[in-house]
Amino acid sequence: MPSRAAVIGSPVSHSLSPVLHNAAYEALGLDWTYSRVECDEAGVPALVAGLDDSWTGLSVTMPGKRAALAVATSVTERAAVVGAANTLVRVPDGWRADCTDVDGVVGALRHAGGFSGGTRGLLLGAGGTATAALAAFAALGLSEVDLVVRDAARAAEAVACASRLGLGLSVVSWASADFAALASASDVLVSTVPPSATEPVASSLAKAPCLLDVIYHPWPTPLGLAVLDQGRTMATGLDMLLHQAFGQVEQFTGQAAPREAMRKALSAATGDVLPLPIA
Repeated sequence: MPSRAAVIGSPVSHSLSPVLHNAAYEALGLDWTYSRVECDEAGVPALVAGLDDSWTGLSVTMPGKRAALAVATSVTERAAVVGAANTLVRVPDGWRADCTDVDGVVGALRHAGGFSGGTRGLLLGAGGTATAALAAFAALGLSEVDLVVRDAARAAEAVACASRLGLGLSVVSWASADFAALASASDVLVSTVPPSATEPVASSLAKAPCLLDVIYHPWPTPLGLAVLDQGRTMATGLDMLLHQAFGQVEQFTGQAAPREAMRKALSAATGDVLPLPIA
């Protein structure tokens, strides 16, 4: 029986994960199927419990990442630190939870953002992607982070995550933030907020030497346009999606991810809008 895998989330119809995984399985010569399954957070436990042995892995998108962590029988260290899982892998005693979103941010910053080192990060927003970004900052060797949020009360998870990572974290109010100074003082910036939020301050944020805007559609975002106007390049959520999928494919199949085949498939599926460098 062919192995099965899927991406689960709600809404999930827009997910590009099938493009990446099916391209990988074809390149690896595997007769596997990978589909989309609509599932909200409350439905994750029942869905996972009902999967038969043909199911090898699940990619988990919002809003089910915390629920995926909760249903796992084992959890990787980074998933525990982040407090969420985007990956469930079948293991003998159930399911192992991991967070390859960390790989996604690291890979995007290194290969598309041109990250070359540093100690200070700037993070915009404290939503679902923020804790993975913090773990990526730690993996890249950063030690200090400025977190800019509209409501400090919503930053509790990010604050706790930074503490687990040993990162020095300063919470800054969006209303009073000096974005030009923060960007200029940073070595890398990750924006997890909607494009409408960055539009008024995009030119100031573009002063950061290395940038990732997790939004990629529609492209360019206001931040992307400000960086392009300077003749520079930056990483986007599409780069992040590509790089997080490599680890998922490897954990699902036990084989090295066919990175070029996956890159080409994603580029074709998105109209070649971004270069998606992988080396």
